[in-house]
Order: sequence, then structure tokens, then C-alpha cells
Amino acid sequence: MCDIIKVDTSNLKQAAKTLKAGDKILLSGTIYTARDAAHKRFDKLLDEGKELPFDLKTAVIYYAGPTPAPKGMAVGACGPTTSGRMDKFAPRLLDLGLSGIIGKGERSTEVREAVKRNKAIYLCATGGAGALASNCIKSCEVIAFDELGCESVKKMYVENFPLVVANDSFGNDLFELGRRQFERA
Repeated sequence: MCDIIKVDTSNLKQAAKTLKAGDKILLSGTIYTARDAAHKRFDKLLDEGKELPFDLKTAVIYYAGPTPAPKGMAVGACGPTTSGRMDKFAPRLLDLGLSGIIGKGERSTEVREAVKRNKAIYLCATGGAGALASNCIKSCEVIAFDELGCESVKKMYVENFPLVVANDSFGNDLFELGRRQFERA
């Protein structure tokens, strides 16, 4: 049985120095949601020399757009979206201090290199399990771009959010490792 590592977002950058591709973690702390439309706005703000709606230092972005909250819940379903759509934006944000990214699927070479260069981390959430993921979300508030609806930027507090390290700060890629393991079998 694999060990599951508990990590807080406030020390994710430090934890990234020891986490390896394939490690299973339970993440707790503050994360921010942002998808395609929000990333385009981030890029524009940065091009104009303006600040982002949250401090990138120690921040974690979750590529998700939660559905409206049913009674008694912070959000509705909140599963990951395909990370590759944010590949053109991710290296810049990582270079500016972003410590972690949560999504699903493989990343481009440029993103993997930026993760390694910045000693950051890319974590995968289970696709298709958005209703289960919502149980880990304890609070949620829109902090920017409210007009984008589910794609607005939200600040969320999560407890024991189950994730897998996909790209570690050493340059390892879980998808590549998995293919190699399959080819040997």
C-alpha cells in the first residue's frame, strides 16, 4: 500500500522539493480556480503591467469551474478541466512564482520544464469525480471576473483534497513513467 502524504498549500513549494511523480497527497489550504477565459485575462493584465487578483507567490491554481452550490455545500461538482488548454499561459505564471497547478492530463514540454526550473509541482485530480471532489471544498468565494460565471476566479479552501503528483520539481513525468512501465510489462 502506498503512503499518502498530507500537504498544506502554505508549504507546497517546500514540499515540492521532496515529492516525486506518482506520490499521492491530500492537499489542504487555499487554492484558486481559473480556466481558459481567466488565464487570457491574467495574460492581458500582466502585459499591461497590472496585478493579478491574487498573489502568485505560494499560490496554487486549480483548473476547474465549479457548478453552483446545492444547499449546505460550498460548491457543486468541481472536477478538473483539461490542463493542456492552459499550457501557453502556465510557464509565465510559474516563472512569476506560482507554486502549484492542479488539473488533469499531460502537460507540454514547456510546462514540464517550467515546473522543474521553478521547483514547482503539477498535481492531477481525478477526472469525472467532480461531485466527490466538492466534498473536500469547505469554502468558495468569487474574487475576480464574476461575469465569467463558472469560469470566474474563485478562492477556495480545501481539506484533504486527494491528488497525484504528475510532474515533479526534478523533471519526472508520471505519464512518461507510466508508458515506460507499460512497455516493460
